[in-house]
Amino acid sequence: MFSWLSKNDSSKSPDVFENVVEGLRKIYKAKLLPLEQSYLFHDFHSPMLDDPDFEAKPMILLVGQYSTGKTTFIRYLLEQDFPGIRIGPEPTTDRFIAVMYGEKEGVIPGNALVVDPKKQFKPLTKFGNAFLNRFQCSLVNTPVLKGISIVDTPGILSGEKQRVDRGYDFTGVLEWFAERVDRIILLFDAHKLDISDEFRRSIEALRGHDDKIRIVLNKADMVDHQQLMRVYGALMWSLGKVLQTPEVARVYIGSFWDQPLRYDVNRRLFEDEEQDLFRDLQSLPRNAALRKLNDLIKRARLAKVHAYIISALRKDMPSMFGKEGKKKDLIKNLGQIYDQLQREHQISPGDFPDLKKMQECLVHHDFSKFNPLKLRLLEVVDKMLAEDISRLMAMIPHEEVTTVVEPHVKGGAFDGVEDKESPFGYKRGEGIDAGHGEPDWIVNKERYKYDSIFETLEPVDGKVSGAAAKSEMLKSKLPNSVLGKIWKLSDIDKDGFLDSDEFALAMHLIGVKLDGHDLPADLPDHLIPPSKRKF
Repeated sequence: MFSWLSKNDSSKSPDVFENVVEGLRKIYKAKLLPLEQSYLFHDFHSPMLDDPDFEAKPMILLVGQYSTGKTTFIRYLLEQDFPGIRIGPEPTTDRFIAVMYGEKEGVIPGNALVVDPKKQFKPLTKFGNAFLNRFQCSLVNTPVLKGISIVDTPGILSGEKQRVDRGYDFTGVLEWFAERVDRIILLFDAHKLDISDEFRRSIEALRGHDDKIRIVLNKADMVDHQQLMRVYGALMWSLGKVLQTPEVARVYIGSFWDQPLRYDVNRRLFEDEEQDLFRDLQSLPRNAALRKLNDLIKRARLAKVHAYIISALRKDMPSMFGKEGKKKDLIKNLGQIYDQLQREHQISPGDFPDLKKMQECLVHHDFSKFNPLKLRLLEVVDKMLAEDISRLMAMIPHEEVTTVVEPHVKGGAFDGVEDKESPFGYKRGEGIDAGHGEPDWIVNKERYKYDSIFETLEPVDGKVSGAAAKSEMLKSKLPNSVLGKIWKLSDIDKDGFLDSDEFALAMHLIGVKLDGHDLPADLPDHLIPPSKRKF
């Protein structure tokens, strides 16, 4: 299972996270919130933070054009379906789906979700019923979701489909989630590298959160080695035009599903890339407190700059006549006000809000009702940043601050196998029972074929090693995540070797998977060899 995602190293000291979160909540409400309220910060930028915003688990946002494998990616992580899942080549996901942990599985519709005081989605009411009718929460009882939550998004349209009006501010919703999630995964299909206008706007809505973005080139097994190099180069070229960042984007290459790889020449590459990506996701629960602290610092800096801007606009407004004309001039020359404030208060240009968005928001406000600059509120926030934040930072153990995480398995997928570990390295489960109702050992039906293969592997003392069995099992082209599960089910006595019965069982389970069926979570009676039933 991917249950390692639910592990949080800070659980060694469970009070640490709670104490940091409680500290953040208190200093926000006592010291930063008054500044935000005084200068209408919530009207221009982000809504007020409520308790669920501080207590929420880390979230992962999946963004990509339709048919890039977003929903399949989630299923691959969970190793099971979730309520409301729809997978297909056309835009099957037409809604935002928050996949979260729940003791009882089910679906919570958007209108009910935003009034749940335990969830952090209340601010989404501003996007109206058109959005809320396209929003839901799918509750799944799986250990993976005890540490994280995942948000699936509608497939971004291309071509003529882009002309369809969604009925709500799609990019606005993406911006809201981008501010609150811990990772944003942009998925690309190896056969669909074009970036449509809507996709471009969506990526632009994620700007300012570059540290959260991870890029996945999915379905990479659908092209051969030479084509993959060309696809990778084309993707990097396209991203360079859209992301407009000086750094080269990190692209994870793989095929995130449990079906046989079409071209398995790059199997080792896919495994290494998958491990790198999942280690990154594994760090999210560990670094949750640090991320919330970092986000509050960014919010405080923006709130300070916003206060300077609002008070400057208020100061330049006439007291009696010509207010409308002066308001238009101030909005038009807002860039000059930015430059002036930057010089007067030594503010970094990167701390200022987007000029165009700020101008659009200012049109709907009466500048004469803005508050003048209140130095006392700014001093409180400065003291918060200098003292309170530092104190909370010191509470976080050093190992939580670092982003380097230990691998969740011993060695890589192709390391030695004589230590009774699975030769495939991945300890993850699959699906549901493969079959039932057979009175005898079902594998006997084709046992003669499996025994002949077993003999070619040169067994020693009636058993073949993991390395020898692996060489034969890899011929199925199934991903290592699936083969690792098959090994775990087949090595019944857990000695790191397969005897003839166990090998025949492994080959049978491979056939089950290749026929399109799910593997059992545990071996049912009809799959256990008679000689092994004591185990």
